[in-house]
Amino acid sequence: MANDREVLREIWDGKLPICFQLDQEEIMEIQQPDPFYVMVPRLSYFPLVTDKMKRHFLRYISQESADSEMWLDYNGQPLKWHYPIGFLYDLYCGSDPQLPWTLTVHFTKFPENILLHCTNKDVVEAHFMSTIKEADVLKHRGQVMSTMQKKDHNQLWLGLQNDKFDQFWAINRRLMESHGENEGFKHIPIRIYSDDGTCNQRLVSPKNNDGSRKILQQLISEIFPDKTEVKLRTHGIMIPPDTPLQWLSEHMSYPDNFLHLCVC
Repeated sequence: MANDREVLREIWDGKLPICFQLDQEEIMEIQQPDPFYVMVPRLSYFPLVTDKMKRHFLRYISQESADSEMWLDYNGQPLKWHYPIGFLYDLYCGSDPQLPWTLTVHFTKFPENILLHCTNKDVVEAHFMSTIKEADVLKHRGQVMSTMQKKDHNQLWLGLQNDKFDQFWAINRRLMESHGENEGFKHIPIRIYSDDGTCNQRLVSPKNNDGSRKILQQLISEIFPDKTEVKLRTHGIMIPPDTPLQWLSEHMSYPDNFLHLCVC
């Protein structure tokens, strides 16, 4: 695990102010509901932070709709709950930041062709653990997750769900160091997203053929050979092109252990 704990802490503590507004077509009461404002962790997922918001709006919709699955959109674009919140903001608002981030809440017309269903938090946990396992296969040939016991899985998940930095990173660091992370990764788990939402994922080595450290600009040149001015953003930060990829992976990955990068 990375030695610079303060960088990890700053990334973990990142928050976004969000204004949730109920879709006007779904309001069944004469009185208009007040918007619901909340600060949410950038590293979390919407189903983990919307319980109070949902209760706030239930009184204004039909009973039939209240039993339906809730979903969110930004400017008409449905938001995929299985992406981290901070990444979604960077993807859709990174070039034109606006705070609070105003989102529309829906209880009807679920976009089946765009969103995965998420009926409870167990679905989020299953997705999160599956993604961590995928990242571990890329990084360490699956050696880390294969040593984890059920209690370790629970500690990782509860640390994320309850926004507990020390709880999450204590188990992550211990397991990573026990497999010699300082020797470097096999591959770096990276997903690069264009502004149309398309994702580019490939096997990325942290080193060049001559053993030198690969930097971000080299990755950009490999993925976008016909473009000269591509810049990438994560956690609201424009990344310097000379940043080593392994440093980025150690310090700027989301809790699922993937680097989620947005094309600027």
